[in-house]
Amino acid sequence: MNSQVHYLPITPGPFAILVLLFAALIILIQLRILRYAYMRLGISPSAAMTLLFGSLIGSYFNIPITVLSANTVHSGEIINFFGMQYVVPLVHEWPGTVLAINIGGALIPTMMSIYLVLRYQLWLKAAIAIVIIAIAIHMMATPVQGMGIAVPVFAPVFITAIIALLLSREYAAPLAYIGGSLGTLIGADLLNLDKIGSLGAPVASIGGAGTFDGIFLTGILAVLLAGIGSPSQPRPA
Repeated sequence: MNSQVHYLPITPGPFAILVLLFAALIILIQLRILRYAYMRLGISPSAAMTLLFGSLIGSYFNIPITVLSANTVHSGEIINFFGMQYVVPLVHEWPGTVLAINIGGALIPTMMSIYLVLRYQLWLKAAIAIVIIAIAIHMMATPVQGMGIAVPVFAPVFITAIIALLLSREYAAPLAYIGGSLGTLIGADLLNLDKIGSLGAPVASIGGAGTFDGIFLTGILAVLLAGIGSPSQPRPA
């Protein structure tokens, strides 16, 4: 079973677009065009590339937590949602819905968010951003049979950038990453755990299919959008 819980959360076409976007970012960072954006986040361009590359590669791997009972389990399907195609893995002799944590879409963004909160001591503002974004994303989240919980791909990006800029111009970039990552995970996945068992998904991955693309794009676009409006590099606490 362990080998079957690892799979790309989206089809190869959209995933290739994310890879190309990542490659374009590498070029722009090397040309110093995006250097200021990641300085707003408080990490070096090389660290930013490592973070994004780790998220891409990590999206393939899931850490199983528990197994939820399910009467019928879908297998080997492609689910269309808001123009994106998500993968339902092909499984055999499956016990039910495996609840797992996606490394690239949940574990890495959570660790990075904790680092940013500690670095800039953004306890209150980060909490406000996470709560507001989680509520907004929860209202948009849609249970999808065979897959789990899905969110319109660009919703976390724009909501996150707006909230981050309203809360703090100086710390907009780190707040965008923290709020967009944790707010999406909480609002889409954690607040809908009670619905997972009835969807017939072979693997319900927190931060995986349905939310990974939004979280990954948030790590890029929300930081850029917030960075544009931020007047200077934030000061570490």
